Order: sequence, then structure tokens, then C-alpha cells
Amino acid sequence: TGSIVKVDRFEVARCSNMYKIIDHLFLICFISPTIIYEVITDAHEINLQS
Repeated sequence: TGSIVKVDRFEVARCSNMYKIIDHLFLICFISPTIIYEVITDAHEINLQS
């Protein structure tokens, strides 16, 4: 089983080519005030196999 979380107080920044793992211009940066709340437990997992 998995969980669903809510992320609050984060920054969005341009993604450096050195850290690029997806083809998107921006990434989420966790900072010291970042809070991650677990809002649903025992959620169904998403199968990433295609």
C-alpha cells in the first residue's frame, strides 16, 4: 500500500542540466519550512510498468 501526501511551503526553480532526470524546465526544491503532510494512508499503489 502507499500513501498520498500534501506538500506545503516549497520553491520552484529552473532545473540544472546536471540534475536533470526528466525533460522539464523546473523542479521542486524542499526548503527548511517545507512541510509534508500524509493525508491518506493505505492508498492504492500506481503500477508504473507500461
